[in-house]
Amino acid sequence: MAIFFDQFKQVLRRLGRAPLFTAITLITLAIGVGANTVVFSVINGVILKPLPYPHAEQLIGIWHTAPGIGIKDLNMSPSIYFIDREQNTTLQDVGAYTGDSLSVTGTGQPEHVKGLDVTNGVLPILGVQPALGRLFTRQDDSPGTPETVVISYGYWQQKYGGNQSVIGRTIVADGRPRQIIGVLPKDFHFLDYQDVALYLPFQWNRSETKLGNFSYQGIARMKQGVSMEQASADMARLLPISIRSFPAPDGFSASIFDKARIQPNLRSLKKDVIGDIGNVLWVLMGSIGMVLLVACANVANLLLVRVEGRRQELAIRTALGAGRGRTTAELLFESLILGISGSVIGLALAYAALRALIATAPVGLPRIHEIGIDFPVLLFTLGLALFVSLVIGLIPVIKFAGSGLNSGLRAGGRALSQSRERHRARKTLVIVQVALALVLLICSGLMIRTFQALMHVSPGFADPNTLQTFRIYIPETKIPDTKGEQVIQIEQQIVDKLAAIPGVSSVGFSTAVPMSGSDSNDLLYTQDHPLSEGQLPPIRRFKFISPGLFKTMGTPLIAGRDVTWTDTYQKRPVAIISENIAKEYWHDAAHALGQHIRVASIDDWREVIGVVRDVYDDGVNKDAPPSVYWPVLLSRFEGQKESVHRSVSYVIRSPLAGSESLMKQVQQVVWSFDPDLPLADVTTVEALYTKSMARTSFTLVMLCIAGAMALLLGIVGIYGVIAYSVSQRTREIGIRMALGAQRQTLTTMFVRQGLLLAGVGIGFGLAVAFIVMRLMSSILFNVSPTDPVTYGVTTFGVVVIAYLACYFPSRRAATVDPVHALRAE
Repeated sequence: MAIFFDQFKQVLRRLGRAPLFTAITLITLAIGVGANTVVFSVINGVILKPLPYPHAEQLIGIWHTAPGIGIKDLNMSPSIYFIDREQNTTLQDVGAYTGDSLSVTGTGQPEHVKGLDVTNGVLPILGVQPALGRLFTRQDDSPGTPETVVISYGYWQQKYGGNQSVIGRTIVADGRPRQIIGVLPKDFHFLDYQDVALYLPFQWNRSETKLGNFSYQGIARMKQGVSMEQASADMARLLPISIRSFPAPDGFSASIFDKARIQPNLRSLKKDVIGDIGNVLWVLMGSIGMVLLVACANVANLLLVRVEGRRQELAIRTALGAGRGRTTAELLFESLILGISGSVIGLALAYAALRALIATAPVGLPRIHEIGIDFPVLLFTLGLALFVSLVIGLIPVIKFAGSGLNSGLRAGGRALSQSRERHRARKTLVIVQVALALVLLICSGLMIRTFQALMHVSPGFADPNTLQTFRIYIPETKIPDTKGEQVIQIEQQIVDKLAAIPGVSSVGFSTAVPMSGSDSNDLLYTQDHPLSEGQLPPIRRFKFISPGLFKTMGTPLIAGRDVTWTDTYQKRPVAIISENIAKEYWHDAAHALGQHIRVASIDDWREVIGVVRDVYDDGVNKDAPPSVYWPVLLSRFEGQKESVHRSVSYVIRSPLAGSESLMKQVQQVVWSFDPDLPLADVTTVEALYTKSMARTSFTLVMLCIAGAMALLLGIVGIYGVIAYSVSQRTREIGIRMALGAQRQTLTTMFVRQGLLLAGVGIGFGLAVAFIVMRLMSSILFNVSPTDPVTYGVTTFGVVVIAYLACYFPSRRAATVDPVHALRAE
């Protein structure tokens, strides 16, 4: 132990005598290790960790596929839920849920909160135990029983100050009084839903349930020992039973569901939560791993220079009896101290970076509350420290330990210049650095090209930064269904008052704002395109709109006209379609006008009165959905006698969009109609547009940072090799100049040497990039993974930067005084 501490003191003393070397080495390693720790922490929290529920491996998401109508992922429906829960043989329980938002009134200023509608089995499936009170029972979930609610721990603290007498109190949500029966535990998060305040039971009426309505997410817990394949076979067995057990919706035939060929598409619940973010994270992990390798190569180069400076000292110690093993151990011990110290600093940097990452909460990153520095992350960092220490230590050991040091006793003569042998290891490391840096830069370049491609896609609306949006809901307790027209009248009056606000140029509303994540889809029949036997019409996106919405959004009307308030109140059978539907059926917009479409067989045929530009509702990185726009008040639609939409999103065109002053005026307008109507989902369309590209932006920034770090380290490596070569060949340079060599010739010689290293590295980098970049194809948009522009520009940039890194130290060769050079030791 005494020997260990003595060796430790010696290492610290040596490092203390070289503060610049020590600082550069520790910073380089800290950045490499810290970046890897951050990305691994994200991967561990998002991908590797099991979900935070008991026996999470038994939890599955119940999805379906319907190849007959071209739907890959079909949600759960009430009819399938009832049969699956009653007749399955492989599941402990089945549940269904969907997101909700509610207006809470009766206790001061009205507020809008996020909610979740669930069947009574959902929370027990996740193994939840209430912190207070109880969870839902089958009675709570039965129609006609008193309405109840379970609240989250956070809402309990915020709204009721953690008062335990909250159980039994009444809360008014969407105009309906509900009794609070339970409080969920503090650390409970429902999958990846954020800030859910209220949980409400569905209270589906089984006797009134019909086929269809695939609007809910399904969840289940498999029985012990049951495999996914067995559960899938069980669900497939039950699907025909559900079709036979319930009637088809009015205006539809049960044969539609047979023709859709619905099949189960079960998946682990963790996959449901994670989605496809795993591809992006593994690409980032690989990229940051390359940065660490470049950092290791850079530090190994520094250590080679350092050991070369100690070459004669180590040779003397060897001659005096120090064995190969002891010399090797000393060199490795020093690299271990550096590796561990750099990793500890990197861990601290990673901790700070993770806190910032979680605080900013990047959109599209699931399970963000589970990301942190835990035991697996600490083990990973320890492994990195050992790996780094081994990599940076072995190269000097292999190069200089043992018999190779004997030459140190003979080295140092005035006539000797550095041999190629002594440069070979450093040159190899520089080649590796340049190759890895080029791979990362190509990766970054492809993401930049992807981002540019996305920015050039017209989203279907104009100037989103001047579009303010919010949503209101007029509950049935305010206006009953028998007076549905009054709902539309209030919605129109709000439009008129909002339009009178100074600075507002136009106002409209819709059931869904582009890129908000809300959608409604159904079958669509066209009168002049009859279907063959057994054929089903395609699914289309449906929106219900007010007059003036397209003008407000800046969505061009390509042909025909907009809907009017007269169309709405007289319930005229009219509709507007998107350009891609017009082209699919009638080849151009003009020929689509006057055509007729409908949904259910008992619906009225509705005349197409207008065609509008395609809108990228799901983000510009996805195809614009074929969409149909209907008036907000309809009769005989989707098998219903009357269709009224109480929840609508207003869109206001104003240069004041996003300002507090505008929203105060908007709030006063809404409260002038009903002081119990809170504003929900207040945002700008610009924010929704930015959010839709958040994953691409996040990936772009991370890859550009990785590429810049790798390039910087690689160029530092080239600069170091050339500078060191110049310093070690001073005597040779003096002799060449004494014999008549020109300064430009000497500069060119060293530049050529550096560019040769860069050229070899670029060659290897291009070969590796050509293979590796194909893995990125899933996160690219309208860009080939072998895009020649990206490869060409990136390669040219690396060559230019490498030339500059070679040129500046090479100029030193031209400033050497031959007299002083010939006198130098």
